[in-house]
Amino acid sequence: MNTTVEPTQRKTVVVVGHGMVGHRFVEALRSRDEAGRWQIVVLSEESQAAYDRVGLSSYVGAWEKSALALPGNEYAGDALVDLRLGVRADEIDRAARKVTTSSGDVIGYDALVLATGSYAFVPPVPGHDRPECFVYRTLEDLDGIRAAAQNAGPGAVGVVVGGGLLGLEAANALRLMGMTPHVVEFAPRLMPVQVDEGGGAILEKLVTDLGLHVHTGVGTSAIEPAEDGAGLRVSLSDDSVIDASLVVFSAGVRPRDQIARDAGLEIGPRGGALTDLGMLTSDPNIYAVGEVAAVEGTCYGLVAPGYTTAEIVADRLLGGAGEFPGADLSTKLKLLGVDVASFGDAHATTEGALSVVLHDAAKGTYAKLVISDDAKTLLGGILVGDASQYAALRPLVGSELPAEPAALISPAGAELGADALPDEAQICSCNNVSKGAIVGAIHEGACDIAGVKSCTSAGTSCGGCVPMIKKLLEQSGVEMSKALCEHFTQSRSELFQIVQVTGIRTFSELIAKHGTGIGCDICKPTVASILASTSSDHILDGEQSALQDTNDHFLANLQKNGTYSVVPRMPGGEVTPEQLIEIGQIAKDFGLYVKVTGGQRIDLFGARVEQLPQIWQRLVDKGMESGHAYGKSLRTVKSCVGSTWCRYGQQDSVGMAVLLEKRYRGLRSPHKLKLAVSGCARECAEARGKDVGVIATENGWNLYVGGNGGLTPKHAVLLAGDLDDETLIRYIDRYLMFYIRTADRLQRTAPWQESLEGGIEHVKQVVCEDSLGIAAELEESMARHVAGYKDEWAAVLEDPAKLSRFVTFVNAPEEADPTIAFDESGERKTPVLLGLPDVPGGGSLRNHGGHRAGRDGHGMPELPAMPAATATPGK
Repeated sequence: MNTTVEPTQRKTVVVVGHGMVGHRFVEALRSRDEAGRWQIVVLSEESQAAYDRVGLSSYVGAWEKSALALPGNEYAGDALVDLRLGVRADEIDRAARKVTTSSGDVIGYDALVLATGSYAFVPPVPGHDRPECFVYRTLEDLDGIRAAAQNAGPGAVGVVVGGGLLGLEAANALRLMGMTPHVVEFAPRLMPVQVDEGGGAILEKLVTDLGLHVHTGVGTSAIEPAEDGAGLRVSLSDDSVIDASLVVFSAGVRPRDQIARDAGLEIGPRGGALTDLGMLTSDPNIYAVGEVAAVEGTCYGLVAPGYTTAEIVADRLLGGAGEFPGADLSTKLKLLGVDVASFGDAHATTEGALSVVLHDAAKGTYAKLVISDDAKTLLGGILVGDASQYAALRPLVGSELPAEPAALISPAGAELGADALPDEAQICSCNNVSKGAIVGAIHEGACDIAGVKSCTSAGTSCGGCVPMIKKLLEQSGVEMSKALCEHFTQSRSELFQIVQVTGIRTFSELIAKHGTGIGCDICKPTVASILASTSSDHILDGEQSALQDTNDHFLANLQKNGTYSVVPRMPGGEVTPEQLIEIGQIAKDFGLYVKVTGGQRIDLFGARVEQLPQIWQRLVDKGMESGHAYGKSLRTVKSCVGSTWCRYGQQDSVGMAVLLEKRYRGLRSPHKLKLAVSGCARECAEARGKDVGVIATENGWNLYVGGNGGLTPKHAVLLAGDLDDETLIRYIDRYLMFYIRTADRLQRTAPWQESLEGGIEHVKQVVCEDSLGIAAELEESMARHVAGYKDEWAAVLEDPAKLSRFVTFVNAPEEADPTIAFDESGERKTPVLLGLPDVPGGGSLRNHGGHRAGRDGHGMPELPAMPAATATPGK
């Protein structure tokens, strides 16, 4: 950042609390404060830097705190942010403008921002303070619940007091921990704030079918130890009793405003530090944001208005005049796989409001629209079981209805287009982005979803608005072309289906029947990959050889000086002493540079093209095979030593890594694939940075998908937890084949998942629940690959025709490449780039192989297209 203010002239702002809103404030201030006018001190009572508390339930099963960490939450390298974890603000001296911390430090401030959030309310039920009682608020809370659940054993009963949003999430968490959850809600229905009686009835039926026991219209009277001393007796107000092992209170939250009260700040009527629309408290130097702020007397418990308050204070500190615009309290969520959405005046409190309801008990769906008394204006609505219309309906609140109300929620009714929304309609409620702002960004050049996200921040939080962004792109005239290239109007996934259904096995037949022209360096390698993914034919058989990239053409990685690198496969990182000795001897005999890769293998650099078969022969003789470091295919399955050696290991990670690598070796895909297996949650194999990551648990394996390194690294997300070996492999089979079938060319798994309608939830439904009915077909495709796998190096060594390709000059096969040279004067052997002289005999034809080298982080940048049959003059 451009820092121009002298350190002595900087002001200090102290932020009390480092939750999601506190972090958002720091981000907002630092991104706008280009002159460096403010030094920021952040006090965090929790030892964990800001994490996604909205996604707290995703911690269950994975049990990895780092997975919930918000991006940039530690402000690494930013000298203007001082983050103090595990430090509580104990006292505010308003007169001296100083904060005393739990560590004894006294910090002066020019401005103070209270971001202390809220705490879980525990009703004063007798026995609420027993050690078997918990709240559902922090990572530490979930750790305590997990320990108690494990101690209780599988099938034990857990009672959740509170049937609201967090209560149902807590009940699902208990279910995932192997418990039998009971939900006790004092109101006559579940989620009383979000849904009405009809929606609550459908919701109760759906969650009951999923294994929850629901008790509505009753309160909790007492919590007592069981008569035998094991467990609890939870007494309800209807005189019924639940025998349970633990109780989780999720009966709402209260503003965490004690420090504001102690400092003498004015408090709102229902708690919270009272603020004006500029988020200023009764002290002109103290602001409040998020759940602790009572904005003109009202506290807001959602993250979207919390983010808005953070942005306002950042604006105010830099001289702006931002004001709180009000809050959209709409919510859309998926509880236990059940869609629930509520927006606007969902309960028809507006005078004269009318309701239009579609209740389909057979399908388990409920939809209600609340409209004005003249039936022209949408006021709000509720959707349960199917919330697919939420993205289109919510922005219409307050606007004239574009069609008959019943038609908007009927499966056979009108589909809302983006043109029905006014420019001021809020498309992204998380980041307060309007339709007009998105359309403006599109007109200024944001021609895809990634561009819109970058320009407006819309779609970067929960992602619920992405379908509407797509509609706005289409409405603005952005043609979402699916064409692979100028020669094929079909997308890669469509060409995959054509090849699979028709049985076409050559590029020439495919382009003749379904394309135009002769092809290019985009479609040829793509089709080559599809052909390889749908059969076990060798990639150098027949005309396929002319389609390959340079790396694939020579089954090795082309380096910057025209030499190649050789990477033998070492499943799970295992290698025998004899193989290791042979690798060293090969490197010595051929003068190769040796490097251990990041994927637990050994890379041999500097081999000339005619030396490749000689090197392969020696490796094959020692039982080694191609590591496919050159292909868009499986690279490695990295592993730690696991339970075999490590005292922390919970499962045999090496054995699983070897099994997976041998199963998926040679699997051609739209982009390279990397897997990893960690033997425990300490994650030494860095599995969550891989396309498929497997992490051992006490009960089996957690499966993560969609992790990528590179320019835009992504953490893999949990697909399923505590899987046995058989289920784990079955899910990976399905996931990989689903990706191979549907991804675009050169699209890695992370952007592929993001591009899918429904994202990771859709992937879960397809892979784990077989929502498309293709699971058996995906498994059969993988089984064919496994059965048909053959080592590509060995196949070349057995075929004289293929071996004849491995020469530098096609008309002087005995000649070595005179341009290859190395600098060996230092400790490390490095290539030297020389010009290309004439070869004796004149005009020799240099063999460059395929179209281009793979741009995949291993090898050289892309080269100009050059088919294998093309002759290039020697100079």
